[in-house]
Amino acid sequence: MAPGPLTIIKGTYSTLLLIFSIILIMGLIAERNTKISADVHPAMAYFTIWAAILWLMMVEGGQGSLVGLTPVNPEIYRESHKTAFRCTSLAHKGDNLDRYLLGRQFMVVLVVFTVNMSGGPSGDITLWGLPDWLKSIMFGGGAAMILFTCMVGQLNSQVIASLCMLDYTNTYSALLTLWVAMFIEWTGLLHSSYVISMIVSALAGKPVESKEPPRDVASTLTFFTKCVISCAMLGFCFAVTLVALFDGKTTMWEGVPPTVAVIIFFILMSVVGMLEGMQIAFFAVAKVPDSERGEAKFAKMTCDILFGGTGNNLPGFMIGRQLCVVSCMFFIARVTSVSIPEGESNIFGVSDGLQEFFNTGLLGAVITTIVGSITWQLVAAAFPLAFLGNPITYILLRICLLLEASGICSGAWVIAAVLKKIIGYQRDEIYIGTADERAKMDMADADDMVFVGPGHPVKLPGFGESAPQALKDLMKEDVESSQFVASIFGEAQK
Repeated sequence: MAPGPLTIIKGTYSTLLLIFSIILIMGLIAERNTKISADVHPAMAYFTIWAAILWLMMVEGGQGSLVGLTPVNPEIYRESHKTAFRCTSLAHKGDNLDRYLLGRQFMVVLVVFTVNMSGGPSGDITLWGLPDWLKSIMFGGGAAMILFTCMVGQLNSQVIASLCMLDYTNTYSALLTLWVAMFIEWTGLLHSSYVISMIVSALAGKPVESKEPPRDVASTLTFFTKCVISCAMLGFCFAVTLVALFDGKTTMWEGVPPTVAVIIFFILMSVVGMLEGMQIAFFAVAKVPDSERGEAKFAKMTCDILFGGTGNNLPGFMIGRQLCVVSCMFFIARVTSVSIPEGESNIFGVSDGLQEFFNTGLLGAVITTIVGSITWQLVAAAFPLAFLGNPITYILLRICLLLEASGICSGAWVIAAVLKKIIGYQRDEIYIGTADERAKMDMADADDMVFVGPGHPVKLPGFGESAPQALKDLMKEDVESSQFVASIFGEAQK
């Protein structure tokens, strides 16, 4: 079936807009109008931005694959996808999936901050004599960086991974990404998230379920030591960032008063947190019967939109949400990135070497990961119905669906379609059959493998069901939707 005129129009204008955005970003780097190209060299900026985007693709697609493969018996693909088997064997052992998701969240934020340093506008932009109104939209408003990161680095990989989980994780880059995420969690940098998890669990009156035995004395001491150090580091990150904001020593737009900058910072963090928590709450509520979803007005209105009609609003929200989150993260990166004006003293009077470390934006990435992302996910996992009853949730849902309907990110589907053909990825059913076929082989899926609730911020990583016809035409029309997507959206579509 040929794609409709509206689908063609959306895909065409979005792809052209993406190409234009990439040209502008590459031009900025060549003109040394980005931080890394100005401070180091344009060649380094080119390498950094493309390496970061490619890694972001693996991080985003890897999440969907590892979560989606959780219920599938790994013995089915042990020989056909040996690297994928190594990935899932590690990720699905004990509580490693939660550890991976924690480390992965920091990787996403850090990569976005790195992309911003590599290609984000810096200084007086005079690129090619472009009119001021265009520079304000594409550079000042961050449209070029947002579209580039969202479509190339995130959405297209999530689309492919939702349908081709085995092929996506059957690479050494996927295995390396998993190892890095696990290492980040092991360092204890994000262990303050566990403190928040314990607090939220206590408030919910529900224990955090675990697949591992209780810790021994040594493990407990190590764990809580990491928690204390992580909390201290988080406090220090806040101290540096807030002092920089109040002193006007960040890359915040000129003319914005320090107090307003601080308010904007917390508003953006809250918006990111709401959007991160919403996907957790939607996942938790997706399979809850209507009778158990409560009587709250906005919760009912939200559920009616999400799970009504053809069921496409849930994945549609995920697409619009991705655009909103990336937009907010770029603005947060600009607000929190420390930059000392010439002649000004360093933050807290530290050495120039330590000040350069502050200038990397790593402190802002830590704050965004823990306070602007993981905390809200943990709250939403423990109180999904209360989260849905918030009117702000309903408003943000409408905004996300409007952004998705505009087709501004339709270029991601085009990229996914092209990459899928070039790389030769196959749908999972070709290798391991459908869920029913696996059940007949006495290798039925273990649907209870993924814990949902306090301490387990499991996400919605798939978009296969909302793919435009251009992408669906690449799939065999007589093959069922992948079990991963079906397991997420199946109840919603009944």
